Amino acid sequence: MTKDAVVFPGQGAQRPGMALDFVGQFDVARRVFERASSALAFDVQALVREDEARLNLTAYTQPCILTAEIAMFEALKAHFGFRPAYFGGHSLGEYSALVAAGALPLEVALNVVHLRGRLMQQAVPAGLGSMAALISEALPRDEIRALCELEGVDVANDNSPVQVVISGETSGVERVCAGLVAQLERGLRVVPLTVSAPFHSRHMAGIEVEFRQALEQVRATMRPDASARVVSNVGGGFHDGSLEGLVEKLTAQISGTVRWRDNMAALGGVSQTIFEVGPNRPLRGFFKALGVGVKAIVDVRSAHKALGVPQEVA
Repeated sequence: MTKDAVVFPGQGAQRPGMALDFVGQFDVARRVFERASSALAFDVQALVREDEARLNLTAYTQPCILTAEIAMFEALKAHFGFRPAYFGGHSLGEYSALVAAGALPLEVALNVVHLRGRLMQQAVPAGLGSMAALISEALPRDEIRALCELEGVDVANDNSPVQVVISGETSGVERVCAGLVAQLERGLRVVPLTVSAPFHSRHMAGIEVEFRQALEQVRATMRPDASARVVSNVGGGFHDGSLEGLVEKLTAQISGTVRWRDNMAALGGVSQTIFEVGPNRPLRGFFKALGVGVKAIVDVRSAHKALGVPQEVA
């Protein structure tokens, strides 16, 4: 059996028209969009094609990315013989991974992430929270952690050996960034992120009760045993295969740190080749910082190249 792994990017990877070349060429991808539209009661394909403003609203971004990634994945399975053994996803992408692994039904996951997006947007008034990426070849993790604790800011994403993302109230994030720049003088790059709320921070904790209730309502549809092949963002390693563990970790992921550096190590320890499937390829750079190559699939053309399948065959 293949020991390949697939990883899916999360929010921020969206783009107008994503996955529609798969829809145009493969019926299985078109059916995923149709199922999504039926489950969500809005036309997902039309939104992705024509409504860029709504595509960038968190409540719509999340189910649209999930739809696009699963449409691509189903086409890769049906027409390219793609059969990964392990799965991972960054933040929202963890839901794509769970659907691809068979742990969550597509329709259930779509409604869960639609709610997730709405709750996350409502958790903090617009403009009061922000996020910033901190990038350095010699990342000062201890200093970052100390300043974050002092200012009430959280590490949202531990993305790679050279990048972490911090999240919190805008004033606190700005003070952390200014303090680090003053301490280090050089070698640290600060990149403010264009986000509508401080995701994966303590400010999201207030929505976890309602979100867990939604997960509890669909427990009977889950196949937790299949989640044992999927890495958990908040756990760092693979899910333990239990129903309670799956619900607990997906709930905690709302406000918890995305331990992507640990996820990459876990996948790299069991996989021969890692593929990134999604509208864009942000995860490839994180793996590169670990010295791990990733084959990125963002459209039909790159799928042929990555999987070595001649176009006339697929």
